[in-house]
Amino acid sequence: MSEIQVLIVEDEPVIAAHIAHYLNNHSFKVCGIAYDDEEAKAILETGIADAAILDINLGGGMNGIEIAELINKRYAIPFVFLTSYADKETIEQAKLVKPWGYIVKPFNENTIMATLEIAISNFALTNNKGFPDISLQEINRQLQSHLSIREFEVLMLIYDGKTNQQIAEELFVSINTIKKHINNFYLKLEVASRTAAIARLRGLMKK
Repeated sequence: MSEIQVLIVEDEPVIAAHIAHYLNNHSFKVCGIAYDDEEAKAILETGIADAAILDINLGGGMNGIEIAELINKRYAIPFVFLTSYADKETIEQAKLVKPWGYIVKPFNENTIMATLEIAISNFALTNNKGFPDISLQEINRQLQSHLSIREFEVLMLIYDGKTNQQIAEELFVSINTIKKHINNFYLKLEVASRTAAIARLRGLMKK
């Protein structure tokens, strides 16, 4: 699971399938599709999601805005809204939960990809404030298997909200090499997602 794991909450199966088709690539992977709030809560509870795309108007139960409120309270991941509605009332309600993006249907692949990339980057930039600088020496002091310098470089770029493609371009290496480094430090940090890796880093720096 070296890609950014994305949860899709959308009650229209055809639309959900289109989004999943766009996202399953070198940088993103769909970790689950939820057609209602109960499925969304179950997937969120696993802790594998790094980001979420939320339809505002679902068939029943909690709507997308209420799911966003839950994410803000319990899960440290960015979310973007995907909706057919752009009226003032809906937008004002959406603003209250501070989404990291707002996509109005119909959409295309470029819109989905660009919105997610910007959301993840801005979320990382905002969330990293107030935390101590990450030190390789301090982290390795507490790990049984030490991170290499290259693994740490990749990890810090993930910490800054970069996708696999962006990291590969910045370090002038292949996507597969980046995935190998990510899988290596997942094992060393004993995590299974980017969100968990970031949480683990911050926990180590507090000790």
